Amino acid sequence: MNLAKPDTAPPVAAAEQPQLLRALGLWETTAIVMGIMIGSAIFIVPAEVTREVGSERAALGVWIISGALSLFGALSFAELASMFPQAGGQYVYLREAYGHLVSFLCGWTFFLAVQSGGISTVAVGFAQYLADFFPINSVQQKVAGSLAIVVLTAINYRGVRGAGWVQSVLTGAKVGAMVALVALGFALVHGPARGALKLPTPAGWGFLSSFGVAMVAALWAYDGWNNGTFAADEVKSPERNIPLGLILGTAAVVVIYILVILVYYHVLPLLTVAHSPRVAAEAGTRLFGRSGAHWVSLAIIVAMLGCVNGMILAGARVYYAMARDGLFFRWCGNVHPKYHTPHLSLLFQAAWAILLVLLGTYEQLFTFVIFAGWIFYALAALGVIILRHTRPNLPRPYRVSGYPFVPAIFVLAAAVFILNTIVARPLESGIGAGIVALGIPAYLIWKRKGA
Repeated sequence: MNLAKPDTAPPVAAAEQPQLLRALGLWETTAIVMGIMIGSAIFIVPAEVTREVGSERAALGVWIISGALSLFGALSFAELASMFPQAGGQYVYLREAYGHLVSFLCGWTFFLAVQSGGISTVAVGFAQYLADFFPINSVQQKVAGSLAIVVLTAINYRGVRGAGWVQSVLTGAKVGAMVALVALGFALVHGPARGALKLPTPAGWGFLSSFGVAMVAALWAYDGWNNGTFAADEVKSPERNIPLGLILGTAAVVVIYILVILVYYHVLPLLTVAHSPRVAAEAGTRLFGRSGAHWVSLAIIVAMLGCVNGMILAGARVYYAMARDGLFFRWCGNVHPKYHTPHLSLLFQAAWAILLVLLGTYEQLFTFVIFAGWIFYALAALGVIILRHTRPNLPRPYRVSGYPFVPAIFVLAAAVFILNTIVARPLESGIGAGIVALGIPAYLIWKRKGA
């Protein structure tokens, strides 16, 4: 596909407003889900998970249970996506279940820190791995991260078709790299790696506590599946393709992650997995020698670029939906007359994310509000149950399997995650709650302007 050609549409009457184009198919929708989920975490956090629980079997249990919970979340969102196939996804579901205030606070938090902070964090991570190939200092890394945001935003600006193509290529490349790592890991190394030393293994309540802490890290690695709902207005047959993309993409990532974890334990001793800051690079070195670490770094760079591109594509549609509701800057609801993208929303998102990169505040903001993101996950999943009772006659092309247990289990797990974060990091959680609360006066201001 030639990315130089922007999306175009048939000529329209002068009085008509430009509209978003339905240019994304099932694969592109699935690629958004998988591409955002597979960032850098799977290459790093297995060390933390292993240290917390102390054994391969327990660590594998963490990844399996966390993956199942993520899939439960995706299944719950799939029903909502089939009911409300509109731009903004999760923002729309919260609006329909609870009203404008809750949905605005979600969008506010996404813009201020969750989505923009995620873009900034992964973009800077990309630049740090780029330093494995080019000697760049910390300032140059910020510049490189900012340039990545600029380039990927420019691609998204020129059309969702081109952005979806880029997402498909990057996702395909990193999935291919991970499948190759799994296949070669089992083919080239015969017999699991063994070490003389063992890790301390917690017992009783201590084990349950450590298991919960490890799940926090694993859930962070699985995070991002909800982004697949944000660009619904640009998906062909959204009632079918968004639920399918959510389910297939999340399930595929769960399987890939578990296989990658098995390879880590197959080619590396337990202590190496537990104490390596770059466990994937260690596995690459074991398989391919010193050049293996560079190949893994290249795969991580591709993974991060795909993650950033997906978050840029998805996030701008949330602010577009808010603007269309009169609850954000109205110009963010504009659609480019030639490229048919929410161009001003994309530019505003990029400007804020780059500012966070340059100021170096993205990590703090992201840490403060990550638990708030899970509050909105839980509320949206609970919305499946609420809407079954309050609006039973709405068309539901997809109904979540295992209802009501699947959404209920996800809501309970999210509640435990939130409470654990509050207990473990009360200061950060308090600041994050304050950031979310600042959205209330902002909501009242926008609501008054739109009245």
